[in-house]
Amino acid sequence: MYSTCLFCKGDLGANEAIEHFPVGRRLAFDAAKGRLWVVCRKCERWNLTPIEERWEAIEECEREYRGTKLRVSTDQIGLARLSEGLELVRIGQPLRPEFAAWRYGDQFGRRRRRNIVQGAAIAVGIVAIPTLGPLLGVTFAGAGWNVFQVVNGGVSLVRQSRVVARFPAADGTPLLVRGKQAKETLMLPPNGREPWGLRIAHRTVRDPKVRWWRYDPESETSVLRGDDAIRAASQLLPHLNRNGASSRVVADAVKLATENVDPTATFDAAARLAAKHRSWDNFGKTGLLSKIPAEIRLALEMVSHEDSERRALEGELYLLEEAWKEAEEIAGISDDLFLPAEITTRLNELKRDVK
Repeated sequence: MYSTCLFCKGDLGANEAIEHFPVGRRLAFDAAKGRLWVVCRKCERWNLTPIEERWEAIEECEREYRGTKLRVSTDQIGLARLSEGLELVRIGQPLRPEFAAWRYGDQFGRRRRRNIVQGAAIAVGIVAIPTLGPLLGVTFAGAGWNVFQVVNGGVSLVRQSRVVARFPAADGTPLLVRGKQAKETLMLPPNGREPWGLRIAHRTVRDPKVRWWRYDPESETSVLRGDDAIRAASQLLPHLNRNGASSRVVADAVKLATENVDPTATFDAAARLAAKHRSWDNFGKTGLLSKIPAEIRLALEMVSHEDSERRALEGELYLLEEAWKEAEEIAGISDDLFLPAEITTRLNELKRDVK
């Protein structure tokens, strides 16, 4: 049982209401499909729980949900808040747009509010400096603007230098993508038999024998296509979409994300659009992932996240199939122990005749 978010590594918190799953402050469950998620309250992303830890917890969630009066619901999705503070999201059979709006609206809205608060805090500081400056010994003209430049430059430097994505090269070497390099990622449209792709600037891990000031600052580039590109996009897009969006833009993104069942079709269309979209503030450069319209970037983040979850479910199905084969083999051995030898021989003959 994990206690940290699989995406942002933040603490998921704990609850005392669900005995069989005391992790998380918001749980989402689908009793019909047997799925349980822990919603991270920091990044608002949904962490699918291991299959062996779901069943009793889902029953408890259903029981607690029905037992509380503090709930709101539509025909498909309900939200309840327990007295203990735990929030339960109950999934019925939602239409995909409605489910996506519930799932991602809070996440992108929270990012937008955080960005507004940070900007407001800097603005208040700039306004306050002319008044508080003399008390602190700051008397030179333009102090507020200078402080703004220093703070804004520091924030930009941190964002540009921070590693926002890691993915393996063909030889297994981890490739590191920093914030500045993520902004230079190019979308490549389908080319003949090749699917859409990404051209990503990155660095390999620095050789510890080479001093940092001697390390070659030039970035390398790699081209990823198809499924590999979708997995890389799932890491890059949260950084590029860190400012969130308004409810109107999120609604447009939900509509785009739910037009196609196949995630490749959504990325294909976005890559074709990016190839025609010129960036007015980057010398007319085309194909930049960071410069396509915000609603499309948000839609791609939704699609890439759901694709990674689908892969996780496919992994679970594989494990279930393997477990079923083993159980079937054991069951066959157990049945044979109770059959007389002549009947076993006759069954084997019949099987050969069928073949």
